[in-house]
Amino acid sequence: MPSRAQTRIPCMMMRGGTSKGAYFMASDLPADPALRDRVLLAVMGSPDPRQIDGIGGADPLTSKVAIISPSTRDDADVDYLFAQVVVNEARVDFGQNCGNILAGVGPFAIERGLVDARDGSTPVAIHMVNTRQIAVATVSTPGRQVTYEGDARIDGVPGHAAAIPLEFRDTAGSTCGTLLPTGHLKDTVDGIDVTCIDNGMPLVLMRARDLERTGYETREQLDADEELKARIEKIRLTVGPLMNLGDVSARTVPKMCLVAEPRQHGTISTRSFIPHRCHASIGVLGAVSVATAAVLPGTVCDGLADVDAEGTRKRVSVEHPTGEFTVELVLGGSPGRPEVLSAALLRTARWLFDGAVGIPSAVWPART
Repeated sequence: MPSRAQTRIPCMMMRGGTSKGAYFMASDLPADPALRDRVLLAVMGSPDPRQIDGIGGADPLTSKVAIISPSTRDDADVDYLFAQVVVNEARVDFGQNCGNILAGVGPFAIERGLVDARDGSTPVAIHMVNTRQIAVATVSTPGRQVTYEGDARIDGVPGHAAAIPLEFRDTAGSTCGTLLPTGHLKDTVDGIDVTCIDNGMPLVLMRARDLERTGYETREQLDADEELKARIEKIRLTVGPLMNLGDVSARTVPKMCLVAEPRQHGTISTRSFIPHRCHASIGVLGAVSVATAAVLPGTVCDGLADVDAEGTRKRVSVEHPTGEFTVELVLGGSPGRPEVLSAALLRTARWLFDGAVGIPSAVWPART
């Protein structure tokens, strides 16, 4: 007896920054959100810690999805909806952006014909649907074709690739409604000083030493530290409502981040959790939020961060387990109340495969 046909969906797999994900045209996925989520779970093979029956890589950094469509806004070329497919739960989270996967959106949009390439480089204005913000990616397009080869290198990715500069605009309060959602530069929760901040990614910063850790532990050591993770999760659940996020027990935001003095000539050292596993490096927008906290006087970064006190343009080197991440901030406002006007950083991306992914007919019957 012949096997039942699967549903084939056009899919491009790309590395974006230090993450990897499946990129889809919105028109190729079900319009019904509940069915769409079941399809994405099947694509990645969730829930399963190995994701053996899907294309996910058994890690939050490789279980991500970008859904792209022509933009609904006049100031953008494409709409980008990010989905975090939880590895070991039957759940898809749309409550955040992903700046790493964002790095692949520009090349994908050009490859799929949504944006006409220019000779040399092509700016792609991207509406990040999750938070209604705009980012501009500049893609290398010599001869009006996307090139993935170049001499840019980012920590956490082997080799070199074409640089993709990303500029973020109006990211303050992207999810929580304001840059400092509790209204304070510093709060005390469960006896620990924290800074709750949202400049593109809701983040809770804590000094590692306050939790009796160095902040220089390896990712593996922190993932095995159940006592620390339980303490951090208790803080996360407490601050969720204070950050206008409500009950966050089933959400992947806010992210949690330990900070310490830099060790590799950077600005500040970090160990971020996403939110229950330690990140191999640090997320793009997480780095932007850390950098912002580092330049604001009065946060938990005070006395730890090595920041130049002069000028309105700040370059912040965020150290993480596999290297560093440089963020450039432009500040405005007053000396006593600085405001972040824009943030820019450098990423790379690479097209890995372009084809079709199979969905079991029990999830989504084959289309004719």
